[in-house]
Amino acid sequence: MHVMDTFSTTIKNVLEFSMPMVVICVVVAISFRAADIIKNKKNFCFYKELLALAFIVYILCLFQVVTFQDSSLGSGNNLIPFTEMFRYEFGSRLFLKNVLGNIVMFLPFGFFMSYFLKERKLLPILILVVIASLTIETTQLVIGRVFDVDDIILNILGGVLGHYLYVLVLKVGELCPKIFLSELFLNIISIIFVVGLITLI
Repeated sequence: MHVMDTFSTTIKNVLEFSMPMVVICVVVAISFRAADIIKNKKNFCFYKELLALAFIVYILCLFQVVTFQDSSLGSGNNLIPFTEMFRYEFGSRLFLKNVLGNIVMFLPFGFFMSYFLKERKLLPILILVVIASLTIETTQLVIGRVFDVDDIILNILGGVLGHYLYVLVLKVGELCPKIFLSELFLNIISIIFVVGLITLI
């Protein structure tokens, strides 16, 4: 329960902090995509559009998280692997934030990259995750935050887990009746999810 409370609070804070930018970008993205579909007479698939939009929101929130000036940062840069991640007490707030948080933060990245590339092999996704994480840590160093090699390790772990989550979803899908994989069924499920999310918000 403590873990769920910590993550739910963190997610809520990130969404509240990112909301103005997210709303503007989502409206622009939806408007542009709608115009593109209408003008070029492209097929519209709700669940695919929803996944693309979710990826945009994820990237925006990721940007906010990695560029936010956190007053609780460590004392300096860490270039020695496994130094920072093992100094937090297991289950503590700092452990959840700095260790599990870095893993969970990149789990969607691995999943989305695998989904959009339709990639079952780990290596291409691993390369993309490494590039993204290195870019984030380097950018943080430039803007006055710290460079932490442990963050890169944890980000890579999260990205790998995200990739294998995608592979697991595919394997489960192969075992399901074809009706559950139809575009109509997935669209209905996506609409129900959106309605439920809006109601919850």
